Amino acid sequence: MFTSTSCFDFDRYLATELEEHASVFSATRGVAGAAMGRLLDACEASVRDGGKLLFFGNGGSAGDAQHLATELVVRYRKDRPALPAIALTVDSSALTAVGNDLGFERLFARQIEALGRKGDVAIGISTSGRSPNVLAALKVARERGLVAAGFTGHGGAMAELADPLIRVPSDNPARIQEMHIMLGQILCGALERRLGLVEDEE
Repeated sequence: MFTSTSCFDFDRYLATELEEHASVFSATRGVAGAAMGRLLDACEASVRDGGKLLFFGNGGSAGDAQHLATELVVRYRKDRPALPAIALTVDSSALTAVGNDLGFERLFARQIEALGRKGDVAIGISTSGRSPNVLAALKVARERGLVAAGFTGHGGAMAELADPLIRVPSDNPARIQEMHIMLGQILCGALERRLGLVEDEE
């Protein structure tokens, strides 16, 4: 079933992967700052006004959505009051009901119809920027007065629906996802500080 891997050079593979990561990190740092700042502003304004953050995505991006919502609800690096965030990827009954009765494309849009309120921030995560259910959710979010934001690679169709849109300039889904979770955690840490819930260590 498995073939020999005696010719596999792990050290070379590791170095290549880390070098690519560093290159994408550097490129992202140069293009994501302004959009990240606007997303931080939107999240701060929403939370201060009693709103919440809604995260969603598919596959690894669903994992990112759950990870980031948890960082906000529970804690990031320091104890502080809970922050309102929901991952729309965890309710198995709702997800399977929507998928079965309404179609997979409505997976997140239907939940935004139920849970989203004007002033909330809907954050779609899609490495390709083309995930139909993420795009449908962003469209509903815009129509209902939510801030429709996103994390993506080069953008795809998300560029027409998400603002702010945080782009990672890469075609490699693994590198894009690495940047997404890093930028998402930076957002969590920055939001805590903007709200005066934690202070930087001296």
